[in-house]
Amino acid sequence: MNKMGRLAMAPMVSMILAACTMAPTAPDGARAELAPTGKLRAGMNTGNTLFTTKDPATGELRGVAVDVMRELGRRLGVPVEMVVHETPGDVADAVDKGTWDVTILAIEQSRAEKIAFSPGMTEIDVTYLVPKGSPIRRADEIDKPGVRIAVAEKAGYEAPLMRTLKQATVVRARGGPATFAAFQSQNLEAFIALKPMLEDYRTKMPGSTIVEGRFMAVQHGIGTPRQRAAAAAYLRGFVEEMIASGFVARSIERHGVRGLSPARS
Repeated sequence: MNKMGRLAMAPMVSMILAACTMAPTAPDGARAELAPTGKLRAGMNTGNTLFTTKDPATGELRGVAVDVMRELGRRLGVPVEMVVHETPGDVADAVDKGTWDVTILAIEQSRAEKIAFSPGMTEIDVTYLVPKGSPIRRADEIDKPGVRIAVAEKAGYEAPLMRTLKQATVVRARGGPATFAAFQSQNLEAFIALKPMLEDYRTKMPGSTIVEGRFMAVQHGIGTPRQRAAAAAYLRGFVEEMIASGFVARSIERHGVRGLSPARS
């Protein structure tokens, strides 16, 4: 190859080397634990549309969680199988069944007994929706006698809510739509959920209001069964890089997700 040819090839070689640097392969131990069947089985939760949506016509999954799982599979050098569940509680419960290898869930104390979580990858505010005419204006005014709060069972904020409440009571339902239906049909005083979801539900209930302030900020991380130590160690570094490189932020922007942001350290 002449000098001009070598000069022309130099930028291309640099780009290839840079790409290889940006996508390190996983250690064999981590790969074996993350893909013991030869593929990465990703536990997907279609109940949280901030992360995953399902095309009603084709059944294809899209969203931030899909982007992250596909990138993880690419780095492991294995195909990705989406193992679909309706609610986050269903995903968490399935850890004992061994049907998934990794998942994205809210990091929560009771879940962490069986699931090893990465550091927070994203975070979302959790707050309350109240009906028209409610005297409740702020999140710190919720915990009073006679206040009934609709909450999705096994949501990432259910256990923290139960630990916090002293006077208010809860009404549980399975999944966001059913919980919102209970909030309406039983004339409950409040409905707790991720703020972006409440924005959507508010439009379905004229006069309802999202209170000022928040109950908490939920952080979501990538989880793997707790006994998989090598996998957990790899996922910690993977998530840190996904945030630092801007991958998570770009995915959120590409899918137009409101209220979801990369976790702050």
